[in-house]
Amino acid sequence: DPRDIDAIYARMDGLLNGHPYVKSALDMACWDLLGKVAGLPVYTLLGGRIRDEVKLFKVISKATPAQMSDKLGEYRDLGFDQYQMKVGGEAAVDIQRIQAVAAGLQAGEALAADANTGWRQHEAMRVANAVNDTGIYLEQPCLSYEECLAIRRNCSLPMILDECMVDLNAIIRAAGDGAADVINLKISRLGGLTPARQARDLCTRLGIALTIEDAWGGEIATAAIAHLSHSAAAGLHFQSSAFTEYNSVCIAAGGPVLKDGFMSVDDTPGLGVTPDFSVLGEPEFSCE
Repeated sequence: DPRDIDAIYARMDGLLNGHPYVKSALDMACWDLLGKVAGLPVYTLLGGRIRDEVKLFKVISKATPAQMSDKLGEYRDLGFDQYQMKVGGEAAVDIQRIQAVAAGLQAGEALAADANTGWRQHEAMRVANAVNDTGIYLEQPCLSYEECLAIRRNCSLPMILDECMVDLNAIIRAAGDGAADVINLKISRLGGLTPARQARDLCTRLGIALTIEDAWGGEIATAAIAHLSHSAAAGLHFQSSAFTEYNSVCIAAGGPVLKDGFMSVDDTPGLGVTPDFSVLGEPEFSCE
């Protein structure tokens, strides 16, 4: 029963303050085990399969404006129409980067400029003012919530908040302040699928759209992202990321199938992945 995992998580939280990335791995394992015991995929336990496919975005790594613009067409040919470009360096160069990539967008495509907290407030304000007519999304322009809120209040671009969305209180505050149009929900930053499910459902009630992903990972984390995204409310899932696209080492068999800018999982019980312990190595701890 998912309520058992809620109780286990509450006990773990009570015994260990903080350390969400450690808790996330344990929590994912509990959901995987529950699914296997129940004979159900994790997305069923998380609320049911709402969508057949999960929309993906493709990351455009930081480079020269021309190189980043060229990547847009390359990724479009792979089936993507949503993109996240990395910025957060010198403001003047980032303005050129954003303008070059945005100029190549086609109708119906979406682009987020993700600074990963890389700008000071005055730099972010310069960038926002310079690209205000491009229609892109700005993602986490500054380190603090307060700085991001100041940018949000002084530009018309939709805002995605990421690094400062660490718990339910942060989401409630952002909703009250009108600080975010989209929240980037990262499973391990919140501490696992249990709190991520709570955050997803809170955003659903608040009407805030979601990017669902994680801080990083391989096949196991990607499977967790896919299951949480498959069960997200209709109309509020904005996009997700599949880390297996960016990794060269496979740590588990099975998992989401990637095709034409989407990913999907089947009805295999649990997360649908089998860890490869020849790559992961021996366990650090065993209950046996």
